[in-house]
Amino acid sequence: MITAAIFVSSALSIQVSASVPDASPKELQQTVPAAAQVCLSCHGAQGQGIDLAGPKLAGLSSAYMMQQIKLFQSGSRQNPLMQPMSMTVQGDNIKVVADYFASQSVDKINLHYRGDKVVIADPAEKIAYQGDWSRDLPACFSCHGPSGVGAEQFPRLAGQQASYLKTQLEAWQSGTRKGDADNMMGNVASKLTAAEIDQLAQYFASLK
Repeated sequence: MITAAIFVSSALSIQVSASVPDASPKELQQTVPAAAQVCLSCHGAQGQGIDLAGPKLAGLSSAYMMQQIKLFQSGSRQNPLMQPMSMTVQGDNIKVVADYFASQSVDKINLHYRGDKVVIADPAEKIAYQGDWSRDLPACFSCHGPSGVGAEQFPRLAGQQASYLKTQLEAWQSGTRKGDADNMMGNVASKLTAAEIDQLAQYFASLK
């Protein structure tokens, strides 16, 4: 429930007592802390995300998710569904929710590091590995780690929903998403073209 949920209008009617989707076994729901129950309808009982409802939370660090909850609560991150949802989690429960989703399993992938490749034809892969210093555009892997697996305040990009990654880059670009140190992502996103945003979203979603 931390990153901005992609949603349809009907999602606005989700109640705090939201239940686990039919596809989730009842036994999974019983393992979810009470404070995290509100997150399940959009993010799933194991934080794997639900298309067009909510992004994957498994694979994100607890520290990152705690920070995002607080940014939603303060209004620094804006989303008409996530802002009221975040307000239902207060005090120590913020860490309870973040720790729960951070503990969920995520697929392991073969790690590819900066420097592994010299000649890269794919434009998205080139930005991910090497950036574009003619535009002062750093490599995505510089902060998000090898293969975009993330670390602490830098979220995992690998395997995340392409539609979500695209909307977040667009939000950084337009200034409707804020909250990172020195507006780093806002500066990065401002240098990307619409085509590059599409390509990067598809590229990182494909890393599984």
